[in-house]
Amino acid sequence: MSRVDAGDVDTPDREIRLVKNPDGQWTARDLRAEVTAQGQSRAAALDDLDAVVEAIDGDGGRAPTDEEIRDLGVDPQTAGEQSDDLPDVLQ
Repeated sequence: MSRVDAGDVDTPDREIRLVKNPDGQWTARDLRAEVTAQGQSRAAALDDLDAVVEAIDGDGGRAPTDEEIRDLGVDPQTAGEQSDDLPDVLQ
């Protein structure tokens, strides 16, 4: 997969495809970086796409907070104690 430097998100050779979905959401796809993001509006989809490009380049993203983990229905203590071993079905 080709990567886009976070500083290059607005370069002239960046090609983005923007589509309005039947459910009203928008999908933005960076053709060079080969990543996709969705949002409730065009602007939100483009903002989310920029965040994805920055994250894959290593300049973006962060570890989730305990509150965010709890919002997903997972106990942060339990999640932190689990091993990195894959379940048998995924090995």
